[in-house]
Amino acid sequence: MENTQALEMQPGGETKEQRIKDPIVRSLLRVFWILLVVTIVEISLAFLYYFTSFPPRMLLNIIFICLTVVKAFYIIGEFMHLRHEVSTLIKVFLIPLLLLLWAITAFLWDGNSWKHMRERDRSDIQATVPWQTVKHQNE
Repeated sequence: MENTQALEMQPGGETKEQRIKDPIVRSLLRVFWILLVVTIVEISLAFLYYFTSFPPRMLLNIIFICLTVVKAFYIIGEFMHLRHEVSTLIKVFLIPLLLLLWAITAFLWDGNSWKHMRERDRSDIQATVPWQTVKHQNE
């Protein structure tokens, strides 16, 4: 009996119930549960796609990116204490992040258009030597 009481008591004399009522501990537990739920949703969607191929791949990628950004903002806001800072400091982090996301999207969009353009124009290329002749499956 004494051993279990010793385990429940902290050096400051607080019990487990008193620690849970502490606002800092409650805040950390809330962060833990929110991040756990978001992670479980991500893993569930991955398994759902793996076994059923149900959500289209593009939609699944968009959902994963959104959930990852939500987790990142929540972690930054809570553990870097950015949520409690002035709005100017928040904008210093938020604006470059949005510009980075825009740049990644723009580069992927541009790369995809180049890929389709090269595939479309491939049939217009004339071979200069016989071994360069491209045989298409349509022919």
